[in-house]
Amino acid sequence: MGAEEHTWSPELEAFHEEIERYYLGPLWAVIQGVITKEPATDAVPYLWKWSVIRERVLRSGELVTPERGGERRVIYLENPGLKAKGIPMAATRTLYAGIQLLLPGEVAPSHRHIQGAIRFILEGEKAYTTVEGEKVYMEKGDFILTPPWTWHDHGHEGTEPMMWMDGLDVPLLDRLKVSFFEPYPEDRHPVKYPPNYSALRYAGGMMRPVGARRGEGGYPSSLILYTWEQTQRALDRLSELEADPCDGYALEYINPNNGESADARIGSWIQKLAPGMHTQAHRHVSSAVYHVKEGRGYTVINGERFDWEAGDFFVVPPWAWHEHVNTGETEAYLFSINDRPVMEKLGLEREEAHPTGWQDVVRVFEPLR
Repeated sequence: MGAEEHTWSPELEAFHEEIERYYLGPLWAVIQGVITKEPATDAVPYLWKWSVIRERVLRSGELVTPERGGERRVIYLENPGLKAKGIPMAATRTLYAGIQLLLPGEVAPSHRHIQGAIRFILEGEKAYTTVEGEKVYMEKGDFILTPPWTWHDHGHEGTEPMMWMDGLDVPLLDRLKVSFFEPYPEDRHPVKYPPNYSALRYAGGMMRPVGARRGEGGYPSSLILYTWEQTQRALDRLSELEADPCDGYALEYINPNNGESADARIGSWIQKLAPGMHTQAHRHVSSAVYHVKEGRGYTVINGERFDWEAGDFFVVPPWAWHEHVNTGETEAYLFSINDRPVMEKLGLEREEAHPTGWQDVVRVFEPLR
């Protein structure tokens, strides 16, 4: 909701201009556009087709190499509403999402930054990421954590292209202007532990080894790799219970040290929708970027239907009504990142159920193909 239109007298207009010369401003002229009755955002609901993304990502492999300077070969999602406002590299006001490509034999040089990062593996095998000396091999569906200010590089020992989703809080930290970045002197950071060390040591986050200090690691998380095998098993167990009316069977990746979000600023969820499931609509202050791991269906966002299939990405802006429908004959899996941890820490998160349970569909989104 924007500011209401006002007609000011010539004298008052002149007064506005006068005080602006002294870097002063009239609150009465702007307050309704800043302190709104409910959350207002320039981010819009949008959906990107995997067929479009994948073709361009593979094409980038013929044109760009992950060398110093560029550091990474990534094509990112750009929210049309935010792009129109000159806000770069943003899927929502707080979240960045991109698709990274690593080709056989390549190394993406080691560096660290204050932005937190998560990886959700889309396709390929035998590539790895090294985080603070732990070499983690990537498999489809794995969730990999790169906590803020940790050294990390990527390498590829396989024979086929490797792709994964990157999720970072770039827009949030850019807004706050608190970024730090440092390249490591060498392309690779030294490996200190056996491969997939934390996943073996922490039993997928469910148990802590005897002898480990209770505060070990604190934050960041002691667990780096959350395998799809473990995630699938947890979802199957959850599916024996009653589904959440708004989110289906949903799990959050957590830090085993404290039970909070795996990344302190980026929430990461995985949801399972049974065939025919139609969740009820709700809305919340936190925004989210979704990736369809498997399945077919649609999501209704503020009355607009977004049809999706495996590989697609879509955005749910803050305070937007949304509900999910699985139209396929098999389970649908939705991975998502959100800014809920930030909103909760600031005491800003709020959630509301739709008064009638479901929305009326008034239009259907037509994606670029």
